[in-house]
Amino acid sequence: PFPSFSEKKKNEILPPSFLKKEKKKEKCCASEAEIYPCWQLISTQLPQAVGAAYSLKMDKKKACAITYFGDGGTSEGDFHAALNFAAVTEAPVIFFCRNNGWAISTPTAEQFRSDGVVTRGQAYGIRSIRVDGNDTLAVYSAVHTAREMAITEGRPILIEAMTYRVGHHSTSDDSTKYRPADEMEHWRTARDPVSRYRKWVQGNGWWCDTQESELRNNVRQELLQAIQVAERMPKHGLAEL
Repeated sequence: PFPSFSEKKKNEILPPSFLKKEKKKEKCCASEAEIYPCWQLISTQLPQAVGAAYSLKMDKKKACAITYFGDGGTSEGDFHAALNFAAVTEAPVIFFCRNNGWAISTPTAEQFRSDGVVTRGQAYGIRSIRVDGNDTLAVYSAVHTAREMAITEGRPILIEAMTYRVGHHSTSDDSTKYRPADEMEHWRTARDPVSRYRKWVQGNGWWCDTQESELRNNVRQELLQAIQVAERMPKHGLAEL
């Protein structure tokens, strides 16, 4: 594991072994996995990640830090401060940007005029990689390469994963008000990363429809059991709120 700083409650960076424990009811962090608490403020985790990476460098450790953020986060001052800080100190940190085209209802065309986010990294003298964010193997390869470069060369790396947010930003958001339904449907069906990866695995003979059905049923049962456990948990007293 290496220091990870995520945005909001992005639990996908948590290892499965941690998610299976009841520890997940505590905070969205796991000290033993080097995953640090997330904040609701946009992009505040970026300078923190650079600081952690600089600490690794000062301690002469063969490791790097990683931080995750969206395209909307690149419009915050902390983004620019973090990139400049990392470039000047040559901190071994990976900036992983999920460019899904929308910062809530604001499209990237109304956020910046540059060619995506990679050019912003290059402007600060940071080596930058653009990858198909809906290609599981491509993303894995990009992160693996970036990690090796950050550690061996002792420098920051930026990854821009080009993807699309098929769902609403939040439960209070109705994205059909500001983007066409056929666009969302295209990305949900033709470009779905899970379906693409499943087809690749099936094409290699490592998976089949029977296994898929069994997995989905097992996951559904796990979720239902987890919901029942959560509903039985005692409520906090007023003094604890």
